[in-house]
Amino acid sequence: MRPGSMLRKVLFGAVALIALTGQGRAAGGGERVQVTGEIMDTWCYLSGVMGGPEATLGTAHHTCAMWCAAGGIPVGLRTEDGEIYMVLKLEGAGTADGSPAVLEIQSNQITADGMAYERNGIKYLIVEQIVSNEGITNVSHEDYGLVPPFAIPKDAKKKILGSE
Repeated sequence: MRPGSMLRKVLFGAVALIALTGQGRAAGGGERVQVTGEIMDTWCYLSGVMGGPEATLGTAHHTCAMWCAAGGIPVGLRTEDGEIYMVLKLEGAGTADGSPAVLEIQSNQITADGMAYERNGIKYLIVEQIVSNEGITNVSHEDYGLVPPFAIPKDAKKKILGSE
């Protein structure tokens, strides 16, 4: 199974469930919210493939996050207190899986207005309006460099940097 294909199936199932239940009201109800956070790559964040959660945010992870979003990996919105919302729909984009609208805001700090749902411990967000977009505010190259050191294979790191 390809990376993210199970996550994609779960997400599309959730979208279908919400659509079939009148925007989710019959499936646990929704709540109008205004949430501020960074649009982030859920695959690397949840899998830990790039290291800890902080390594999957901001400029240090932006290129990877763009590739994952373009490939259809669902995006999330991570609030400053670490709460994660799976973004199901995005204003002007329909579903939030690989659309140009998602790519334009990947790694950006936004304030979103929409409907939040929670089911089985997973939080979902249908973004009806992007209230503000501060751009990429999490400039983490100072901490990680252009590529986080832990993401470089040891043999390549030794060859490039002359150390392990």
